[in-house]
Amino acid sequence: MNAVSGFSRRRALGLGSVALATLAAGLASDGAAAQGAAAWPGKAVTLVVGAPPGGQTDFAARLHTAGLQAAAGQPFVIDNRPGAGGNISVDYVLKGPTDGSRLLVGNGGNMTLNPHTYRNTPMVDPRSLVPIGVLLQSALVLAVHPGVAARNMAELSAWLRAQEGARGGADYASSGPGSLTQASMELLRERLGRPKMNHVAYKGSAPAMQDLIAGRVSMMFDAVSVMTPFFKSGQLRALLVTSDQRVPALPDVPTATELGVPDFVVTSFIGLYGPPGLPPEVVQKANAALNQSMADPATRKTIAERGDEPGGGTPEQLAAMTRRYYRTWGEVVKANDIRAE
Repeated sequence: MNAVSGFSRRRALGLGSVALATLAAGLASDGAAAQGAAAWPGKAVTLVVGAPPGGQTDFAARLHTAGLQAAAGQPFVIDNRPGAGGNISVDYVLKGPTDGSRLLVGNGGNMTLNPHTYRNTPMVDPRSLVPIGVLLQSALVLAVHPGVAARNMAELSAWLRAQEGARGGADYASSGPGSLTQASMELLRERLGRPKMNHVAYKGSAPAMQDLIAGRVSMMFDAVSVMTPFFKSGQLRALLVTSDQRVPALPDVPTATELGVPDFVVTSFIGLYGPPGLPPEVVQKANAALNQSMADPATRKTIAERGDEPGGGTPEQLAAMTRRYYRTWGEVVKANDIRAE
């Protein structure tokens, strides 16, 4: 299986920089379309969010609403359309206008996993969307209950093997079947030699976290911004982060590479996308507006205080992330028979 690649958090792709880049996403079909592209946004822009209010995807959209409005000179409004792992929102954007008045705020984990994990429901290939830029990104962190007798990966590996005989394998939580949190744990299980573990799927991170804190399950992956408060309170223990460098919010928590876990770099990202046929001029202007919003010190401070990291960058970088994780998670899903339905 190919090595798992993630965004270099500060070096390789420079998402925090203000970049004005274009992406060939189709040509305007006639003079009227070209004029509309040049005037973008000539009216309010709807940001379609494939999740309910609250949570990382919705937060990313609302975080940038004011900045996008200021940069583009038109209102940006949120339209939450959850369901089918975010696929309802994707379908709504695909069927909408191509003038840039309806854009998608998509959770990269859901978008790149769903086509592989939904076996009975057709899912949209995220590579068919037009990438604009990254709104937000975050490493995941492996959290264990304090009752787990492991403070590093060597001890965790030994503990997991002991659980195979003691109780048929350790239980781990996820935010749902076919989720990024499940796929990440199955990938880690591969890297540790496939110890027996039992997946316990929940309807979202919140109920999973409640049972993890209560000790009903032993471990879970989730975004750094979600987990950090529970580490500070002592309710959970952090063992590793999935970034290629240590995370400022958790400076004492090592990376998987530092702990000898090979090819294990995973980034949770929220992207801004448009429908096929979105004119390159609109892509350029929307990307510039996003980077202007990202450059605001207050926005960057809010992101850092949560334990996340800024997005921004170029459409090509988001396109590369989407393709990379689509390929990677396809391999993980197949190897571990991960299903969302």
